[in-house]
Amino acid sequence: MPRQQVEEPFKINQKITAREVRLVGDNVEQGIYPTDQARKMAQDQNLDLVEISPTAVPPVCRVIDYSKFKYEQKKKTRELKAKQTKVVLKEIRFGPNTDDHDFDFKLKHAQEFLKEGAKIKAYVHFVGRSIVFKERGEILLLKFAQALEELAKVEQLPKLEGKRMFLYLAPKAAVVAKAAPKPAAPEKDKAPKAPKEAAKPAPEPAATPE
Repeated sequence: MPRQQVEEPFKINQKITAREVRLVGDNVEQGIYPTDQARKMAQDQNLDLVEISPTAVPPVCRVIDYSKFKYEQKKKTRELKAKQTKVVLKEIRFGPNTDDHDFDFKLKHAQEFLKEGAKIKAYVHFVGRSIVFKERGEILLLKFAQALEELAKVEQLPKLEGKRMFLYLAPKAAVVAKAAPKPAAPEKDKAPKAPKEAAKPAPEPAATPE
């Protein structure tokens, strides 16, 4: 069976049909050029002319190594997917009659989860006839969201699904960045400090009168 050709995500070289293009990048003089001239500029550098913004007028192109460009694009896509899959969702359960002590206890846990970069799924579980207190559950969840407003943003307001009312919170980017551990200073940076401390007692004999 003949192998199916994979359609390239970008037009390159001879496949660029526009009469003129806008060149951008570090290895060319930026500006608008006839497409044939832009292709020749790429060929002279043993590189490719790649159309990166086809909807612009004129289309925007770069003179780059297309194979390397595709590799970098795939790498960025993989990294983005990896970050998305690492999102942790923590559940916090309340009852419609949760007291202040239990509320504060769960609030403290939620603060820790958010600082670690986790999302929060908080919900009130209604057992039996307690569903008649759904307004109380909504007030409880809104109070919970308000108490965490410095750390989290609301992704979904309280919503009743069956016998549970859900609230979804996500950590604010600034909170996660602030909580991230700072890299330790290299040992070589710390080494010069030791001789200075050892040299402090040296001036004392010179201060003694003869």
